[in-house]
Amino acid sequence: MDIKVIIAGLDNNAGVFKETLSGIPAELITWKRQPSDWNLLGIVCHLVDEEKLDFRARVKHALETPNIPLVPFDPIALIEKHNYEHQEYLQMVDAFLEEREKSIEWLSKLGDVPWSNTIDHPFLGKISAASFLANWLAHDYHHIRQINVIKHAYLKQLSGDELTYAGKW
Repeated sequence: MDIKVIIAGLDNNAGVFKETLSGIPAELITWKRQPSDWNLLGIVCHLVDEEKLDFRARVKHALETPNIPLVPFDPIALIEKHNYEHQEYLQMVDAFLEEREKSIEWLSKLGDVPWSNTIDHPFLGKISAASFLANWLAHDYHHIRQINVIKHAYLKQLSGDELTYAGKW
């Protein structure tokens, strides 16, 4: 696994998120296709928490203290605990981008570290620092796709068109 390629992907995705989450109409920020769906505000708040409390923390933990048990992390509980629905969207976008910048700065300075270190995840078993890093990038791709699905569904509803000319969605 080429660690530098993954770090570069995380760095590049900061720009993807910045552009994808910019210029959003106010009504789209909290719009949901279904009541149980996530909205853009919730996704951005989740990205902030994941950046600080999950991926960066887990990679650091695996690299520095692999023999210490993981601190539990419940992203669903954070929705209420951090009051996602009442946060300010643009502030949260900025907070995420600042956290990503901190992550990239930290990752870029690591040098030769034991990426093969593993920690015991309570549900998934042994996970290496490198695997946490790769999953961090995969998590980005998941949410970039999710954001685009929301934007497409909103456009479809707004236009009243099936949008089939654009291609198969």
